Amino acid sequence: MTSLPIPAPEALAHSARLVELIRAEIAASGGWLPFARYMELALYAPGLGYYASGTAKLGTAGDFVTAPEMTPLFGRILARQIATVLEATGGDILELGAGSGHLALDLLLELESLGRPPEHYLILEVSPDLRARQCALLQEKVPHLLPRVSWLETLPGEITGVVLGNEVLDALPVALLHRTPAGVFERGVIWGEGLAWEDRALSAGPLFERALTLPEVGGYLTEISPAASALIASLAERLRRGLLLFLDYGFPAAEFYHPQRYMGTLKVHYRHHSLDDPFYLPGLADLTAHVDFSAVAKAGQDAGLDLLGYTSQANFLLNAGLLDLLAEMQPGTLDTLRAASALQKLLQPTEMGELFKVIALGRGIENAPTGFTQGDRRGALHRHPVASPP
Repeated sequence: MTSLPIPAPEALAHSARLVELIRAEIAASGGWLPFARYMELALYAPGLGYYASGTAKLGTAGDFVTAPEMTPLFGRILARQIATVLEATGGDILELGAGSGHLALDLLLELESLGRPPEHYLILEVSPDLRARQCALLQEKVPHLLPRVSWLETLPGEITGVVLGNEVLDALPVALLHRTPAGVFERGVIWGEGLAWEDRALSAGPLFERALTLPEVGGYLTEISPAASALIASLAERLRRGLLLFLDYGFPAAEFYHPQRYMGTLKVHYRHHSLDDPFYLPGLADLTAHVDFSAVAKAGQDAGLDLLGYTSQANFLLNAGLLDLLAEMQPGTLDTLRAASALQKLLQPTEMGELFKVIALGRGIENAPTGFTQGDRRGALHRHPVASPP
């Protein structure tokens, strides 16, 4: 930890206030807090959680960089996919967790250039700080399009059009399940000399049933995300006609719950460092877990949606014509060189190309977006996890 950037005193004080809030909730809960609740507080506690405070999060000054910050081509190619859907369905765009606002900016500009600006661009953003930054960016870059943009605090009652989530599902709270020869447990947080772990035996219920399906390899720790499934179900309930499009890092269940992945996928991101300690500077560091795309597909299908496509990010972007957009740029310019470098990260299997996936669920859509034309992997989502060794 000595090589990590040292926070300013006011940032440390901010983290200490959040820790005290978490400590009080642990005490009020009988001395033990499910990890999902801890993660919810660490990320979203009003005014104190990572996404609810004013600390820089994205870009070189923050803790991580997402695809829209790398190159406008990412947003432009998504806009072309979205345009074909909106042409068939009508309606609006709803972006979940718009981050820095760059994806919204690039989508709006490209859709305008295509002559298909959305009547309404809705942004559901839980962070007041990020909401303000998004508004400032759009006001600076596209003031003439700002009247089309609205910020929401809750999901609308009905949705027609496209719901877009880029790196949203990985930031939802997860439960930690631990299967051992002694039984199945849920991992939670206690207060000792500080924040610490404690496992508690699971009783009958959905988490218990899920835990029984996990490999038993001497001790198997993993994440389950009821929040992600609930979000998909809520969106499906509201979707009258249109598409849910999510891009994130993760696996189908057979890979997610493989016996070799016995320590789970939970990670902490702080100033472009990846850490394993989720108790490191709560409120100043991001907590994420990979997405179980099989669970996402099941939640959508159980709610009556069609599974329209599932593939790697590289396949999706290439099928959608990303290289054609690059070829349209002027050769040899600094912008073109930067775009080419960004595309290497977005497409290479050793970077984001393979780890990141794209999934589409829809209602009333006859044809899947062209991003799924080749390399569709929907069949992988329905394979069962690898059986535990005898």
